[in-house]
This record gives sequence, structure tokens and C-alpha cells, in this order.
Amino acid sequence: MKYYITTPIYYVNNVATVGTAYTTIVCDVLARYHRLRGDDVLFTTGTDEHAERVLRLAREAGVDPKAYADPIAAQFVEDWRRLNISYDDFIRTTEPRQHRAVQAFFEAIYRNGDLYRGSYEGWYCVPDETFFAESELVNGRCPNPECGRPVEWVSEPAYFFRFSRYGERLLRHIEENPDWLVPDFRKNEVVSFIRGGLRDVCVTRQSTWGIPLPPSIPDSEGLVVYVWADALVNYLTCAGYPDDAEKFQRYWPADLHMMAKDIFTRFHATLWPAMLMSAGLPVPRQMAAHGYWTVAGEKISKSRSAKPPRPQPVLEEVVAATGCTVDRACDALRYYELREMTFGQDGDFSTEGLLRRYSDDLANDLGNLMHRVLPMIGRYRGGRVPAAQPPDPQLQAAARAAVEGWERGVERFDFRGGLEAIWSFLGAANRFVDQQAPWALAKAGAEAELDRVLYSAAEAIRIAALLVSPVMPSAADEMERQLGLRDWKRTWSQASQWGLLPGGTKTQQAAPLFPKAEVAAERPAGTKAERARGSATAADTGGRTMVSIKDFQRIDLRVGEVIAAEPVEGADKLLKLTVDIGDEQRTMVAGIALSYRAAELVGKKVVVVANLEPATIRGVRSEGMILAGWVKGDDRSITLISPERALPNGAKVT
Repeated sequence: MKYYITTPIYYVNNVATVGTAYTTIVCDVLARYHRLRGDDVLFTTGTDEHAERVLRLAREAGVDPKAYADPIAAQFVEDWRRLNISYDDFIRTTEPRQHRAVQAFFEAIYRNGDLYRGSYEGWYCVPDETFFAESELVNGRCPNPECGRPVEWVSEPAYFFRFSRYGERLLRHIEENPDWLVPDFRKNEVVSFIRGGLRDVCVTRQSTWGIPLPPSIPDSEGLVVYVWADALVNYLTCAGYPDDAEKFQRYWPADLHMMAKDIFTRFHATLWPAMLMSAGLPVPRQMAAHGYWTVAGEKISKSRSAKPPRPQPVLEEVVAATGCTVDRACDALRYYELREMTFGQDGDFSTEGLLRRYSDDLANDLGNLMHRVLPMIGRYRGGRVPAAQPPDPQLQAAARAAVEGWERGVERFDFRGGLEAIWSFLGAANRFVDQQAPWALAKAGAEAELDRVLYSAAEAIRIAALLVSPVMPSAADEMERQLGLRDWKRTWSQASQWGLLPGGTKTQQAAPLFPKAEVAAERPAGTKAERARGSATAADTGGRTMVSIKDFQRIDLRVGEVIAAEPVEGADKLLKLTVDIGDEQRTMVAGIALSYRAAELVGKKVVVVANLEPATIRGVRSEGMILAGWVKGDDRSITLISPERALPNGAKVT
């Protein structure tokens, strides 16, 4: 089957943000998933360059508008390369093929009687490239709440598209195709917009920057196609229109147009299908609108945000905080954007949230499984995967549930839910290793049982790599490399088959997949200057930040005794402890469940930071911190620090 998916093409008024990256990542994930299923995928993106604002910015810069657009278009290409975007075609609307497609498309509309000449007088918003009736303005400004800029009065000859003809036909198509527009509440907005009455739309402007109407249309000299109409035609151009009839027949109509909500109702869900109907072409099979990424509740905008978060600086910050590679930082950003946002709703972006997901989900859950299993295969089986074994029923059931959950998530654009299903499987795999305790089997000489456990755990890693590959392609490649799968051809059907990992495969060195992150809460406080001074001190002392004796004396360290311990619901790594620190009992949450069972902690003496600011963790108020040592990247190496000799509860530690 063919699968043609598109992003909108992006304005070249500025370079990409994490908001435009989200749209593109979502499309990339869908394209990769469909390729795994064996579909013939065409995935397109590009830049929209004929905006009036581009012309004005170019004039201000003293350059030709195409020369102004060139480096910005190149930066989009570079950003998408860095984010591992596997598009098949990147189109610029300044290309000759787009010129030919736009003219052919408008000639078809003109022949159908839906293009007529008139004169336009009205209000025009340059940043939005949109005409508005006076009744639509808000205090004399653009009614788009994301814009709100002053509008300009425009009076000029123009061609109009008979949009008013297509209201009933659009409503009928929506009724007959309930999944055509998603999510449903956006569809409801479209229906309301159409029922409010469609007015004919001005589709040209007088300008030297843009694609002229075809010469066959009379009295069109000096008129270029309205930028939104020009941009919409890119979807046809990339499918081969009008030059390659065979390609166009294979790929059109598009299977999915993906976009942010601001360009959904007025353009993609109404104007665009009406124009296609006029030209005698099929409409896209589905159109989907997602929400905005915000920062502290404010929409990220390329033009309005003071410092909108951009992909490359975000990746650099992740690398600096974690020591991971740029490829792994890219995987983390892709994962975070899909896991954090509920499709259709807005989501708030923060680097701290990204680093927390990196630490909790990627380093601890996914990375930890790799770091435990592969070294044991090296230690107990000389680095070779044991022969294929019958599946563990519970682990196989968890894998099957993950496959079904991800498929269901993709079908419904519920990427968050799909990833949660995969992470439930990773949790099951980590619990399987805990419960089966291969280290104990090796010590007891239970060789056959040890082979079964090691193979099952390794096979779980293979399946996990396949499941996460659309979202984190680089990490999936590295997982398969460490498993020893060379020249491995992934297909989606492999996720549902147990026992495909060849026995005897030589595993590779288990380098940390996601080195442990330093989350924001653990970063040094203080002003920028103070942090800079701290950095200088660290450099002078071999990388260790020095503190004064006064700073150290502010920390209230006491001996405590664990008097109760229990798991924290829904958290594999957390235990809720009740600790007696002499004059009171405190509740504390500790991430030590992979190293200690709750029962063995009761009666254990520990060292507590008693004056740490309380925090709520998974709904439990934690009033202190228990000190421990650990090997970086290995949560199972955590060892609690205890006094060597008997000390009373509450004793001061100095």
C-alpha cells in the first residue's frame, strides 16, 4: 500500500523552533512506522517563500527575496537532518516545478468557472497573509489571537475563487467521512465555520514576488497567486503534478496532511478541499491538527517569541547536561515531544522536563535494561546469546500488549499512550530480570535456566529496539548493534514474533545508551555570575566544585533508622520509607527499589539530610534525603551509607 504524508511547508521569516520540529517529528514517526509495515511511503516537507513579509524583510536587508530565503531554507534542511527526519522530498515554493504546478492548478479552476476577476478593498494582515472583513477585526487588529497585529487597507484588482459554491459539498463530505478531520473537536469547529457562510476568497495580489497566474487567464498581468493558495499546491507538486502523471496517479490523494491548529480550519480543512473539488481532483484522505507547544503558557512563535526554543541549542543543552552524543540527544528530544504532549492539546515545553524524561524513562528504564542484560551475557556466556528458548508467558504477553498499544496509538494519533504501552513492556522486562535473578542462577549452576533467562531478556531488548525505532531511530540502531545484529532488516511483523534473535550472536560492548542526566533540580543555584564563578573554581580544582566550611555546616546530617518501608504505587524504582531521626519520624521517598527490597530495610541505620526542602514525589510528600553511593548509570549498584558503629537515632553526622 502507498502512504503519502505531508507536513505543512514552513515560512522563511525565521528558522525552525521546537514547535515546527514537533509537526515534522510526528510525520517522521508515522512515515517510519509505515515503512516498517512495508508501505510505499512518500513523506514531504519544505519551505513557503512567497510571503509578502519575506519581500519586505529582504528589502530591509537590501537583498533579493530569494537570496534572503536561501540560508533560512538551508537551515531548515540542516535542522531536519540533525533531528533524523527521513523525508523523501523537500520542496521550496521558489522551485520551477512549483511554478508549473500552481499555474496548471489555477488554469483548471479557471476552466471550471470558479475564478473571476474583480477588485478587492479590505483589510489585510501581512504576517498572517490573510484578508479579513471589518466585522472580523478586533480593535482594528488581526483577529487571530496568535497575531493581533495591525492590519492594512488594501485596494487593488484581483481574482477571486468562488468559495461560496462549496459549503454544502464540504459538509456532505465531512458527514460521509467521519474520520476525515481529526481530532473531533477541530472537526466541529470546521463545521461551524462552514455553516456560518463561506464568502468568495481573494486569491491574488499585486506584487513582483510570487507565481503569476497563467497567461491564459485574461487581465492577470501584475497579479501573483495569493501565498496560501500557492503553498497549498505544494502537496500536488511533490506527488508529481502536473509533470509526472504516473507518480501522481500512484500517490495522490495524500493519505494525511499534518499541521498545527492555526492553519487548519480556514485553509486546510475548507479552502484547500474546495479548490481541489473545483480542479476535479480528489481531496486528501485525512487531515489532522495538533496543539501548540508553549513556554510558561505562551505559544512558541518564530516571529513573536523573544527567544523561542530551537532544536540545535536544545540538543546542545542536553549533551552538556548528560554527556550523551548529539544523536542520543536527538532521540531524547523526539521522545520527549511525543511522550509529553497529548495530541490535539497544547503542551508546555521545558528543558528541565526533557532532562527529567531523559533520566527517568531513557537512562533508567530503557538504558538500564541494556546495561544489566548485556554484561551478564558477557560474564556468563562469553558475550554470545544463548540458543533460542521458549518464551516466558508473561514477558511474551507484555510484548504483545506493547505492539497492540503502539499500533492503537498510531491509529489514533495517541503517541503518548502508545509510548506508555512500550514502557510498560520495558518495566515488565526489568521485573523479569529482577525476579529471575540470573546472577543467583549462575551461582547455583542452573545453566539451562540461566540460558532461558538471558535469552528472554535479550529477545525483549530486540523487540524493544524495533518498537522504539520510529521514535528513536538512532538509539534503536545502537541497541541492535550492541545485541550483535548486523545488517538486520527490521519489519513490523518481527515485533509479534518471539525467538528471532539468533542464538550464538556475538554481543558488542555495552556502552551506556543514555548516560545519566543531571536534572534541573540538581543543578547549582545562584545567579549567572555566581554559577560562572563556580565553574571557574571547578576548573581550577580538577572538575570538583569547592564549597566553604560554612556552606557545608548548613547541611543537617543525622543518623536515622528505617522503621517501615513499602513500594510507591506505579513506580518500579521508588520506596516510601518511614525514618526515625531521634526527635521525630519522617516520610521519605528513595529511588532504591532496584537495589533493596522493602522488607530488608526495616531496622537499617542510614544517614539523612534532615533540612532538605520537602518535595512531593508520585503523590507522596518526602521530607528528607537518604545518602547513598552508586556507580553512575547503574541504579542497581546503589548502596546506602550507614554508620560503622552503633549511634542513636538523631545523632549528628559531621
